[in-house]
Amino acid sequence: MVGMVFQFHHLIPALNLLENVILPLQPLPTTAIEKRKRARSLLESCGLGHRLESDPRRISGGERQRVAVVRALINNPRILLADEPTGSLDSQTGKALMDFTLEYCRKRNITILLVTHDSDIARMADRVLHMNDGKIVQ
Repeated sequence: MVGMVFQFHHLIPALNLLENVILPLQPLPTTAIEKRKRARSLLESCGLGHRLESDPRRISGGERQRVAVVRALINNPRILLADEPTGSLDSQTGKALMDFTLEYCRKRNITILLVTHDSDIARMADRVLHMNDGKIVQ
């Protein structure tokens, strides 16, 4: 029901990218082949099809964060919670990641609750709330 993306990707270094994405699917009563196919398809859709077997320690920060987003979306949640998902990325990579995430979520009617300090990323949202000292001010 809920997918989560953090500012830092939190990938498991002992698992390759495909295995990191498959991990949330483990409790589901589907076959290993179906899980691999689903994870592969989603990784390919965000441009990481050539990196499936890669060690997460050997890819760029932007690629790591894309894997984290894919992992959060793999179960088609109703809501995606994202805490500064572009905070450690350069502006171009951050925008590309948000473009992918927004398009994917809009097509599947997934609500995104995103926290960011980046006004360019915030402008991509349908609705923006401003907070100060834990209170909504605007």
